[in-house]
Amino acid sequence: MKEQSTTKGFAILSAAGMMVKVLSLLYIPFLIMIIGGEGYGIYGATYQVYTFIFVITNSGIPVAISKLISELTAVGNYKDAVKSFKIARFILVILGILMSLVLLIFANPLAELVKFNKAYLSLLTLSPAILFTSVASAYRGYFQGRANMTPTALSQVIEQIMNIIFSLGFAVYFMKFGLEAGCAGATIGTSVGALISAVFLMYYYESNRRFKVPKGYINEEVRRFTTKQLLRKIVKYGVPITICVGMTYAGNLVDVYNTKSRLMVGGITEVNASILYGYLVKYQSLLNVPIAIISSLSAAILPAISSAIAVKDKKLARNKINYSFRLCFLIAVPCAVGLASLSTPIYDMLKFRGGEFIMAYGSVVLVLMAIMQIQTTILQGIGKLFTATLYSVIGIVFKITSNYFLIAMPKINILGAVGGSIIGFAIPIVLNHRIIKKSLNLKLSLWIHSIKPIIASAVMGALSFGTYYILSLVLGFIHKGYVTNTIATVIAIGVGGLTYGFGLVILGGIRRDDLNLMPSKLTRLIPQFVLNKMR
Repeated sequence: MKEQSTTKGFAILSAAGMMVKVLSLLYIPFLIMIIGGEGYGIYGATYQVYTFIFVITNSGIPVAISKLISELTAVGNYKDAVKSFKIARFILVILGILMSLVLLIFANPLAELVKFNKAYLSLLTLSPAILFTSVASAYRGYFQGRANMTPTALSQVIEQIMNIIFSLGFAVYFMKFGLEAGCAGATIGTSVGALISAVFLMYYYESNRRFKVPKGYINEEVRRFTTKQLLRKIVKYGVPITICVGMTYAGNLVDVYNTKSRLMVGGITEVNASILYGYLVKYQSLLNVPIAIISSLSAAILPAISSAIAVKDKKLARNKINYSFRLCFLIAVPCAVGLASLSTPIYDMLKFRGGEFIMAYGSVVLVLMAIMQIQTTILQGIGKLFTATLYSVIGIVFKITSNYFLIAMPKINILGAVGGSIIGFAIPIVLNHRIIKKSLNLKLSLWIHSIKPIIASAVMGALSFGTYYILSLVLGFIHKGYVTNTIATVIAIGVGGLTYGFGLVILGGIRRDDLNLMPSKLTRLIPQFVLNKMR
């Protein structure tokens, strides 16, 4: 099995992640048509509970597999790399079985805990997905550790397609038995998709399981590890990551209860509180599209940083860190500005039926999420796992506290969740930044990496909004409606993308050296006059 460069791995995972998230966005309007606004609020609450169980089971050990395999292969210990994977896979299967049973048995108490009693049936139908995703996560961690992102990318796309097909089909069928049954039907596809994805990854592993051992490997002296030592390493890497991600989603779970109950304290009825929570879910779903790219970047750089640290190449580690932050801002800033400036037309195009005001005010959360995700990955790569966990917990506490007070204010209501997120991400970012600089003796300025994307994005936002406004006026004389809005929105997004790219070239945000990191097929599409502007 051939290893891929960090850049190629990032590109593959990004493409798959974007496809998955776009498909999930396109699926939302159809789902809302079937189960309605209140049903979508129930559906969103269900997934917050499911996701919490999922991350407790699957967040730490797959990352531990990736990190451990990359470290062991970096020093030529291929036998223990395979051995560590098999140990971790066994642990994940056992955890998957246990947590599936937990969700099955405690579905009703969990639904009552988050104040969404109607989510009970949905949680029952999601319980098998925990086991299937545990199996899939083990293999994804293995392939990522071997710097091959292709099987992970393919499995994600397959899983999402199957999820959409079966979820919509079962939602339509079960709606005739009532809203709760319809919401439960909408979650069946998650289990089916996870099962098919796991089977695909198992087949791919059996077909590509051999390591390509370098010439002369037999003559090298490699330190071997016992099963007990490997198990300790898996626990050492996996537990703090599980706690870190688990606490983040525990905070989200508290927010499900917090949001609805505090909205009602502010004078909003239970049904309207569910609808407003559905708006928040749609906002988060839209943010998750660009965040998928950042997640792909994180998955690609973790093995690279871990390998560099394993062979004590701090210079390479520093280069990877600066590269990751630079890409982080190049991606996150324009996405945030674009979503804010075109929030209303994008929501109309996606038929999201309300809630665009949350995006208009809250797109900045995207940038903060992206920065923190990269920082957490870096801390995991350099061995500061418990530090990343501690700072995440501090942020969660501030987020929950802020939400509690802000959401109950009638004039703020659901926007209080945005305010809480800003506070909850900003504090860990400051703390993470300090520890990364100190640990690697690294001169790292987030401002230097962000200033050019910010300037180019500001121009992009103004031109894309102006383009949409003019086109909607002109096309409005011919016909007003969904098609007109969609045409104007798509053209405005295209103009924005071109403006941003050219602006970066003018400002020096993209250099000729960067073209070497891009696929040759893509660089051939760049006009010559643009290449001439590059430094």
